[in-house]
Amino acid sequence: MPEALTPKAAGDTMRQSKTANHLFAPIRVDSRYHPSTERGMENATSRRTVLIVSTLGSFLTPFMASSINIALPSIGQEFAMSAVLLSWVATAYLLAAAMFLVPFGRAADIHGRKKVFLGGITVYMVFSLACGLAPSAAALIAFRALQGVGGAMIFGTGVAILTSVYPANERGRVLGINVAAVYLGLSLGPFLGGLMTQQWGWRSIFLLNVPLSLFILAYTIAQVKAEWAGAKGEPFDWRGSILYGVGLAALMYGFSRLPGGIGWALVAAGLAGMAGFAAWEMRVSHPVLDIGLFRKSRSFTFSNLAALINYCATAAVGFLLSLYLQYIKGFTPRDAGIILVAQPVVQAVFSPLAGRLSDRIEPRVVASIGMGLGAVGLGLLTLLGTETEMALIIACLVLLGFGFALFSSPNTNAVMSAVERRLYGVASATLATMRLVGQTLSMGIVLLVFSLTIGQVRITPEYYPAFLGAAKVAFVIFAILCFGGVFASLARGNLGNRE
Repeated sequence: MPEALTPKAAGDTMRQSKTANHLFAPIRVDSRYHPSTERGMENATSRRTVLIVSTLGSFLTPFMASSINIALPSIGQEFAMSAVLLSWVATAYLLAAAMFLVPFGRAADIHGRKKVFLGGITVYMVFSLACGLAPSAAALIAFRALQGVGGAMIFGTGVAILTSVYPANERGRVLGINVAAVYLGLSLGPFLGGLMTQQWGWRSIFLLNVPLSLFILAYTIAQVKAEWAGAKGEPFDWRGSILYGVGLAALMYGFSRLPGGIGWALVAAGLAGMAGFAAWEMRVSHPVLDIGLFRKSRSFTFSNLAALINYCATAAVGFLLSLYLQYIKGFTPRDAGIILVAQPVVQAVFSPLAGRLSDRIEPRVVASIGMGLGAVGLGLLTLLGTETEMALIIACLVLLGFGFALFSSPNTNAVMSAVERRLYGVASATLATMRLVGQTLSMGIVLLVFSLTIGQVRITPEYYPAFLGAAKVAFVIFAILCFGGVFASLARGNLGNRE
């Protein structure tokens, strides 16, 4: 427990808090506050500075993801990759990030959220450089997986740090700003990624992440002196972490290998591993993932399920439309990027509004409306053909963007408001895991459809009709999933009184 402060020391701390409110003032904490005493941290921490740090981290990874989607045809051409292998450039990152998210979220709660966040930025930076210098397709996919480990460390801590310093009645607003940063990254990614790919080649996208990561790393070290460790001193569940990572990896990789026999075997092994993980977590005293959260809180359970379904239904849209615009419509990477910007721009504009709405209206109402709009947009994309007007494609992207803006920040608000303070890291990592598992499943669906309709071939003009048919099948599946997600979102119930 921290040493009690004298009245003079308490007054000094209050004055420090007031002077720390300047946007770029370094955060300083009275040495007598224990790092895990989060209430003390709040009194000495500039919330706006923490918001900047979390927002920068939230910008970085989606910027990379949306940039790479635009560059995939160029990467495939350089390394002569098939459509299925090419999709692993995206999937390897998502799979690795999903495997490590929950363990790193728990480690952050124990050892410090800022510490894990800084480690994640460092790993991400190193392997961004490695991806930019990759000599082969296999090396690029391997480096993308290692980059995903760094991404997991960032995903599992950024929102938790933000939630640690803002009270419940302000979380919707700041989470909306944070989500807007995600969509700003998604917005700039297609345009800048397309422009850079066309001017300097796809490697320049990875190399750009190096100075961006370095800036975030330096800014965080210089400005944020506080630390948050809500479960400091508790043991780390290594066995549960291994069961979780191996089970999830087998499940996700097996899903991508369906309908082959090895695919079914891996899926079965993955399901067995995840069942073993759940059984172990209910027995251990300090689990890496508190399964009780799902049993005790209906809002936590269905909010995470809604997130899983939503990302599963929408994540591969950018991948498919990037290939469609460049292969079927013959657009350059830059022009394709400009068109794809429509969705994330709308998301970025409306996410803060949706976050504020969720502070006043039950999140399930706002989020469910957003999910419904997403289902309509995906349904319209099933009409894609060689002669489809660009106005229809852009309208679908705008509708998807608006729907996702209404869904994402209220849903995040619902998840983080459903747990106690010491579990913010695990809750943040669990939600991020739903996002990444959903994204991986989304790409897995595309892989499965490609394997059944196109096979292990490059997308050349003779295979354009098969590719277009595969894309339409995928959009049908996604529209059905998103429609079902509306009911999962509604089933969460009202949050009621929040602390």
